Amino acid sequence: MADCKGQVRGGGLIFGTSGIYGTTRGISGTALRHPVRLWGEMGGPLRGAAVLISSSAIVMSETTEARKPKLREKGRLMSASEIERTLVRLAHEIVEKHDGSKNVGLVGIKRRGVPLAQRLAVLIEKIEKHPVDTGVLDISFYRDDLSTDGPRPKVVPGAIGFDVNGRDIILMDDVLYTGRTIRAALDALFDHGRPKSVRLLVLIDRGHRELPIEATYVGRTIPTSKREIIEVKLNEVDGQEQVLLVELVD
Repeated sequence: MADCKGQVRGGGLIFGTSGIYGTTRGISGTALRHPVRLWGEMGGPLRGAAVLISSSAIVMSETTEARKPKLREKGRLMSASEIERTLVRLAHEIVEKHDGSKNVGLVGIKRRGVPLAQRLAVLIEKIEKHPVDTGVLDISFYRDDLSTDGPRPKVVPGAIGFDVNGRDIILMDDVLYTGRTIRAALDALFDHGRPKSVRLLVLIDRGHRELPIEATYVGRTIPTSKREIIEVKLNEVDGQEQVLLVELVD
């Protein structure tokens, strides 16, 4: 682009039919009032139809990119076979504790709690020789395994998939951290009915609880620091099967 006089605060990007042409830094207010074609101080029109996007509307700005956390993989905690063996053990624990599974309902917290519930339902059915109800609890939240500074998780209304009244519900998630997500899930669950009992199952308990919430069924307990993150990868969601320990890098 040609040299421009004046300056505009914000630094948005100019998009055209041929791609990104530059930023709003150095573009005068006169040019900004005509965002489709930038003449005059820009040294002539940009190629194609150009559209000015302000910095507030940019999804990935220079600042956002700079703030994106850098992660370093420290090691693999569980392989695909280890995940499978852990789920088989948990299925047997559920059957033993509930003296069967006729009244049991499995509810997975979206996203990775859902495939866990579905897999456990198949395993329990093989043991008990009858199907097990499974459901989905859709909760939008700021992930507790990335930060504790996010907003309170909010429940998205929607049917679980079966009647929870009078049932022994097992709520499922991949990682238990502060407990704030589980609290929101419990609130959502009781909006759908009154279960006979509710227990929690997680694949990984990484500690650092901020609420008095504990899991009845735990795949593995992995002590972690605040800078470490547990990444559960499941084929149904991620196209791969493993559990990784990663760390935030300055």
